Amino acid sequence: MTHRTPTDGPARIVGHRGARGLAPENTLASFQVARDLGADLLELDVHLSKDGHLIVMHDPTVDRTSDGHGALKQMTLAEIKALDAGGWFDARFAGERAPTLPEVLEWSTSETELLIEMKGGFDQGLVPKLVDLVWESDRAADVTLISFDHRALQHVKALSPEIRTGMLYVARLVDSVAVARGVGVEALHPNWNYVDSDLLREAHAAGLSVSTWTVNEPEIMRVLIEMGVDSIATDYPDRLTAVIRDTPTTS
Repeated sequence: MTHRTPTDGPARIVGHRGARGLAPENTLASFQVARDLGADLLELDVHLSKDGHLIVMHDPTVDRTSDGHGALKQMTLAEIKALDAGGWFDARFAGERAPTLPEVLEWSTSETELLIEMKGGFDQGLVPKLVDLVWESDRAADVTLISFDHRALQHVKALSPEIRTGMLYVARLVDSVAVARGVGVEALHPNWNYVDSDLLREAHAAGLSVSTWTVNEPEIMRVLIEMGVDSIATDYPDRLTAVIRDTPTTS
């Protein structure tokens, strides 16, 4: 699979934690729903467990998205796998388990590109473990590692310049291109509130793609598509699919 460049056409659909609005986030069930509804990419989050496994979960604790309690970094894989990660969302998903990243990589094969957010693990050895897994799984061509911790992104590039990275941020930067060059990323991932035509023009001129998050309102999706944003993360891939179908682009 090849990564989208700024001139490749309509915005691509990113399933935020799968299809977070329709299924229990960051589970295989959620990823399957997102893919069935037209998502081109799946966004997911990873933490390290106590025994060094890469766990797909957003929060640093299991409390919100399972029937358990406690910090992920203080729990073993076996303890995490014993928890129900689906019933909290709807009884239809009872028994769903929090997947490991290797399980998601095996499930997805190369059919769906992955945006993997590194969550708070820079000082815990998460980066080298993640980089090793990407290469061991032969998935470097369809994986982008993203983070709000730009030091973690630099660490990725120091270990493996070939792996694509994107910087998450919530700000209107004076010079986004300069920051991207300093961090060494290929993609900008700003919150949608900070996306405008100037940012897109400057980023695209520099060969950077712009992926924004998390957009659930069709009217905002439409504005971003008309601007020419490269991809949009949403909890409702079905909504974005419909909007893209009905919205002209600047391409």
